Amino acid sequence: MKEQPAQARWEQRTQRPLLALAVAFALAYAVPIVDSSASRSLTLTCTLVEWAVWGSFAADYLVRLALARQRREFVRTHWLDLCAVVVPMLQPLRLLRLVSTLMLVGRRARMASQIRLTTYVGGSVIGLLMFGSLAVLSVERDSPDGNIRTLGDAVWWSFTTMTTVGYGDHAPTTGLGRMIAVGLMLSGIALLGVVTANIATWFISRFEKDDVEERRQTAAIEALTEEVRALRAEVASLSGVGMTGVPHPVPGVVEERSR
Repeated sequence: MKEQPAQARWEQRTQRPLLALAVAFALAYAVPIVDSSASRSLTLTCTLVEWAVWGSFAADYLVRLALARQRREFVRTHWLDLCAVVVPMLQPLRLLRLVSTLMLVGRRARMASQIRLTTYVGGSVIGLLMFGSLAVLSVERDSPDGNIRTLGDAVWWSFTTMTTVGYGDHAPTTGLGRMIAVGLMLSGIALLGVVTANIATWFISRFEKDDVEERRQTAAIEALTEEVRALRAEVASLSGVGMTGVPHPVPGVVEERSR
């Protein structure tokens, strides 16, 4: 059995721990937003957890880079991972940590061969819906002209934005909130395209299977037809009937009739 490269073994072993850290990041990000009256110590703890999770994904990228056989090729093909690692270091904003961690989680989730496309898309929809709601609530709740004040308003707004329906009853008023809206709209369109392409591929594969089955049945019928023709010819020859349908004379019968 061929041994896997060190990078592949590392990615396989760290897949579940990193996903567990992503769940911890989600909880740490959500608690201070949902509970606006959280104590300073709890908020600080959640912030430290967020940075620790981001640091874990950054360390994972550096380890994979060190284990890669061709490091330049790795950097070229994983430039989104590099951006997700570098961006929060330029400006320590919670939203940047959120975006970068979501990017890193998504990139690592796509590497898992056991994760099917439908599972990945479903998880992406739920994750974007949840984090979009929390992000817009955190920036719009204290806005003087804002109308997204509760978590229910934020979830409803995120759902209508991701599906590109946009009823207009709730809308962000701050610049950062509108940036979140643009990200959700683009993500919703992309996910809708993935779902549509997946459904189209399923239908095409079904039609191809039906076409192959139809050709197989047609070939089987033709083979049976040829076999029946051969059997009829053989039966006809054994019974003394030629291919033209005229019976061959039987010697004993001809002699009896001549007498």
